[in-house]
Amino acid sequence: MDAEARSAGGGSTREWLRGIEVFTGPLAEFDPDGAPGEPVALFLAWLREAVGAGAPAPHAATLSTVGEDGMPDARVLIVKNVDAGGWQFASHADSPKGRQVAGRPAAALTFFWPLLGRQVRVRGTVSAESAAASAADLLARSPSARAEALIGRQSDRLASRAEHDRAIGQALARIESDPALVAPAWTLYTLTPLAVEFWQADDGRSHTRLRYERSGPAAAWERHLLWP
Repeated sequence: MDAEARSAGGGSTREWLRGIEVFTGPLAEFDPDGAPGEPVALFLAWLREAVGAGAPAPHAATLSTVGEDGMPDARVLIVKNVDAGGWQFASHADSPKGRQVAGRPAAALTFFWPLLGRQVRVRGTVSAESAAASAADLLARSPSARAEALIGRQSDRLASRAEHDRAIGQALARIESDPALVAPAWTLYTLTPLAVEFWQADDGRSHTRLRYERSGPAAAWERHLLWP
């Protein structure tokens, strides 16, 4: 028996995991017949409900990409904007995710709001926005975030925290002397959706799934229900 299982009160890890409640509060309601004809309006409505319900970090999503080795990769980030053009996030172009979307310009975003029993999955193509839009995104961030971008070594091996602190101090000094300074490789990306799925949990496991799909960015949306 492993330590985690023992600390959970005995039994196997499998039994322990099966006993953890997933949804502990009242679930939200969702009538797919009343859903709008395109997914962005429904997503923003669900996002507002998540904010209103007090869901933690409701604008956080898991970004999934494919690495240079063909293996999947994923990380949680904050989505910066959502409009008719798509879902936007930003990163250093030389970071792992920047290199991955450059090599394979497609990705998926997954939002999960357990307080409401809701999940949204977005799949599509990824494109880089202009240098001006990318610079504006970076300049709107905190000095410490801008300093990290200037260093541009995300996910590189770090010898010590002292090395990091020295580099941050130097980058902050550069920003203080030049408030308009931006990292040239900082990039704002737009994920243009080809499929968006809305998932509403049900206590009886009869979940509701509504998927929007289209053949290309300029094509009309089609929507249909999926089996749970």
